[in-house]
Amino acid sequence: MATIQPFRPYRYTAKAGDPANVLTQPYDKINPEMQARYLAASPYNLVRIILGERKSTDNDAENVYTRAAGYLNDWIHDGALAQDAVPGLYAYFQEFQVPDSGERLTRKGFIGIGKIEDYAANIVFRHEQTLTGPKKDRLELLRHTRAHFGQIFMLYPDPVSEIDHILDHAATGAPAVSVADDYGAQHMLWPITGVDQIARIQALMGPKKLLIADGHHRYETALAYRNEHPDDPAAQYVMMTFVNMHARGVKILATHRVLRNLPSFNPEHFFEKAVKAGWSVAACDSVEALKRRMASGDPKRVQIGVVASNETRLMQRPRKEGQLDVPALHHDVLGALLGISEEAVREEKYIQYVRGIDAAAAEVQNGAQVAFLLEPTPIDEMARIAFGGGVMPQKSTDFYPKLLSGMTIYKL
Repeated sequence: MATIQPFRPYRYTAKAGDPANVLTQPYDKINPEMQARYLAASPYNLVRIILGERKSTDNDAENVYTRAAGYLNDWIHDGALAQDAVPGLYAYFQEFQVPDSGERLTRKGFIGIGKIEDYAANIVFRHEQTLTGPKKDRLELLRHTRAHFGQIFMLYPDPVSEIDHILDHAATGAPAVSVADDYGAQHMLWPITGVDQIARIQALMGPKKLLIADGHHRYETALAYRNEHPDDPAAQYVMMTFVNMHARGVKILATHRVLRNLPSFNPEHFFEKAVKAGWSVAACDSVEALKRRMASGDPKRVQIGVVASNETRLMQRPRKEGQLDVPALHHDVLGALLGISEEAVREEKYIQYVRGIDAAAAEVQNGAQVAFLLEPTPIDEMARIAFGGGVMPQKSTDFYPKLLSGMTIYKL
């Protein structure tokens, strides 16, 4: 059974100023330029806690984690953060335009605290592997602040949209928070405090399986913290946003691979090896022509776009039963044809992950050796693999837009 509870989060108050100046993208999506912009936006910007500035003088007593805990306590004391008076769930809607296609969609979800479950319990499922470094960093932040600042993005199956109907009813008035993010998506929040509404959502969610869309590292960090503190009831839960995987507003974008610093990479030699390995390789006149070819692809064939210096081609081959494009790229192209080890992939030794075909192609114009372009992973296929106990290579999915950090804060 999936156990979901209302909670009393801390939220930014009017004293903190414009929400656009204090809320942020998730910590792992904040690049140095964004970090600098966030720091300049407000003394209360959440980046100071979730991705603080490291200093050469840092030591065990004074460091990025101790400063984060200090900021949190100071902001609560100053009144920039205040705890909601009554427990609730929170309808969280995101209106956005899909990159590349321009389609406008609304993704509907709700925030609550969900009980942390071991994967073996078959209640919470993952679809990606995690890395040790990010989990170690997030665990130190959690130990010092005893708070969760961003939500785990959880998918659940609800083909008839029963819970979405409840959320639509809750979202009829003016939102408590309405803010545009760095990419133009509008984020809106409505508290749900009615006992009957909460109980109905809990009852509907109880029998459902939960699938982590985003936040694998933070979920496993919360799991580790729970195991460190078995007698702390609050540590048994982590903040989650729950979204119906069957809803129209759930959008997965492709994450393309751009490679640099490969020793002795030669595009013609690479394509010759690909043909010998069973791939068909077709030349395209331009990136736009490649986009059109990929958009009209055959689902029975794996297809990977390739942009190298003065070369734009489409690689195709018959799809093995149940095989997705990302594993085919990682195992049969990066591994077998280019000799890149799984360890090098995990360490991102040669690989940069890029959203958008034009952006990936531009990286090649700016000096990268090659870009491999993929189609988005179908959500049904991702769920099939995850619910079957399998995992996919890292960066196999890009759920867009991201959930903003700081919309609600769960302090243990």
